[in-house]
Amino acid sequence: MSYACYLAGVQMPTPAKLTVKIKNKNKTLILLNEGEINFLRTPGLTEIVVPFVFPMLTGRSPDYYLGTLERLKTSKEPTQFILVRCSPDGRTLYDTNMRVSVEDYNIVEDATKGLDVAVDVNLKQWRPYGTKTATVEQPAESGQAATVTVEKERDASTAPTAKTYTVKAGDSLWAIAAKYYGKGAEYSKIASANTDKISNPNLIYPGQVLTIP
Repeated sequence: MSYACYLAGVQMPTPAKLTVKIKNKNKTLILLNEGEINFLRTPGLTEIVVPFVFPMLTGRSPDYYLGTLERLKTSKEPTQFILVRCSPDGRTLYDTNMRVSVEDYNIVEDATKGLDVAVDVNLKQWRPYGTKTATVEQPAESGQAATVTVEKERDASTAPTAKTYTVKAGDSLWAIAAKYYGKGAEYSKIASANTDKISNPNLIYPGQVLTIP
């Protein structure tokens, strides 16, 4: 089985392991003569710890990946974390696909890693949210109760986002465009939305996660 890991659309070195902490916010209270009771609440945010090892002598330099992490940490915007699991014949088995924030990361100096740079990255699940506006209408006559109307404003971050597609063996941009737009000739839309991953529209590779605008 093979793995491919992406953060903000950047293919990262595949981590040796992944720790996912699924939290809950239930609260237990003790009532006199009743014993313990458990208040069930909305689950907390999932936390992910990813131990990356950035190679010094092969592929992109550690500075490239560290720069990406710093940009994501300071951008004040959520991003996408994807871990794709594929069978030997190229079939996608299961994805970890989550909107997250980069909370922090720790650079670990480890002599056993040689020149490579070990970095533990802490991610936290991100959920969209919005504000509410309350409008109070005063009664026309005294003695009547005021009317309160609450409207939820849609946060801009909850607007529909672009789809993603994981490239499989035998795929081409023409075929992918035909699947999503009905016309293979629209492949340039996908190429333009993925200039960070596609330098030649004729060359795409299994495991790449493409944005479909």
